[in-house]
Amino acid sequence: MEKSDNPKILVFSTEKISDPGIDLAGLLKIHYPPSVYTISLQCSSSVKPRWVMYALKNGFDGVFIAADGTDCPYTTNCSALTANVIENTHEIMKKEGINPARLKMAAVCSVCAESFAKHMKSFSKNLIEMDSIKT
Repeated sequence: MEKSDNPKILVFSTEKISDPGIDLAGLLKIHYPPSVYTISLQCSSSVKPRWVMYALKNGFDGVFIAADGTDCPYTTNCSALTANVIENTHEIMKKEGINPARLKMAAVCSVCAESFAKHMKSFSKNLIEMDSIKT
């Protein structure tokens, strides 16, 4: 598979916390790679390792979880639950020979437009570097 200058990144975001921040980035015309795709969920802790693995095995170069952090309206331990998802998925990735650095997580709040764009630019750059090392 030939890599482009813009790695495909799948973002799992949350409708009440991170989606407004991501939308704000667009409204403010804050640029980030055009190959970022989002799937909206209620809570970041609901991401399943099999979803991440499916994305990575079917064309996405990286997966980013825009976590709710302490702002989650559904559970008080969202951060711990989401971190557990990341940890479990990293273990699966290692077993399957996929670099765990292809999965990132950060808290993204409703006003974190600039922060989200910086995360996407940095993650995209890291993915490009990972792929250039392999070749």
